Amino acid sequence: MTSPRADRLQTVLWAAAGVGLLVLFWLLAPILTPFAVAAVFAYICDPAVNWMVARRVPRAAAVLAVIAAMGGFLLLLVLIFAPMIYREAVILFGRLPELIELLETRIAPWLRASFDIELQFDVASLKAWAAEHRDTARDLLPTLLTHAREGGMALIAVVANLVLIPIAMFYLLQEWPRFMSGLQSVIPRPILPRTLRILGDIDSVMSEFLRGQLSVMLILAIFYSVGLWLAGLKFALPVGVLTGLLAFIPFVGFGGGLLLAILAALLQGEGLALLAGVGIVYAIGQVLESYALTPYLVGERIGLHPLAVIFALMAFGQLFGFVGMLVALPASAAILVGLREVRGAWLASHLYLGEAGSAERDRQ
Repeated sequence: MTSPRADRLQTVLWAAAGVGLLVLFWLLAPILTPFAVAAVFAYICDPAVNWMVARRVPRAAAVLAVIAAMGGFLLLLVLIFAPMIYREAVILFGRLPELIELLETRIAPWLRASFDIELQFDVASLKAWAAEHRDTARDLLPTLLTHAREGGMALIAVVANLVLIPIAMFYLLQEWPRFMSGLQSVIPRPILPRTLRILGDIDSVMSEFLRGQLSVMLILAIFYSVGLWLAGLKFALPVGVLTGLLAFIPFVGFGGGLLLAILAALLQGEGLALLAGVGIVYAIGQVLESYALTPYLVGERIGLHPLAVIFALMAFGQLFGFVGMLVALPASAAILVGLREVRGAWLASHLYLGEAGSAERDRQ
């Protein structure tokens, strides 16, 4: 039987070890990106692998099949959208002088007359710059390829990371049951049931949030693409898909997509009717996301409030960069479950219940 002093020493040592791991994670953040991406993908894909294994498919074959399916899906998205976005970006860049003209002749006078806002920008210089770089925009791809060849080491690092992600994902998915078993084997026996329950709660929060949010993203991408197409926007598909993908970050998808759609509508130059159509589509989409999709598919029972998600993404991104943004939601889920445990302990404590409450609890 250990003494209270030994218990306190163990607690201090474990806390120091945890702080040391956080410092190590912060120091290694620049090289952890492919591993963090692989871990997120592995977590999402593990149920599919388990489903195939339950139907007598060897785990290695199931892992390869899932990785190949995900890679093929991502490659298909790139092949479909990259040429489209490149072509439409060139068109948009070529029409920048028209947008500058619209700002000068319509929007600036309206802002000045309605809100007494004076836009200060050098219209002549902007037009000259846009005209000078109009031809350069058509040669954007060769220019990017030239810069990629010149920055050989950076290109090698990007390719190495892209190759490392599926490799790390394969080993993570292949060894996932062993990792879980090893984790259980090192947990102290007296707290094993409670620890497994807490880990199960964290997994439940994360799985419901991630898979529900993926469903929301897919539905919103389809809705905005179809809605903007019906409104008459020429760039409906890329803008709609981008809005749906950015919906993973609350309010960023709606705000960023709306700005892109308004810019595309202005450059299309079809007047206020198209702008009104874009506004109606995004208003309906926001109502649909806030009052139907997110409550039903994600669920308020998860407890990850949109403001908490935004704060977690910003805080972890500030501390650990891109890797921090990847682990922000899992860490938030763990913190959320921990706070629930603390709240439960507080509500059951002698300090909260007082003498009468404690006696009543003991009798029960």
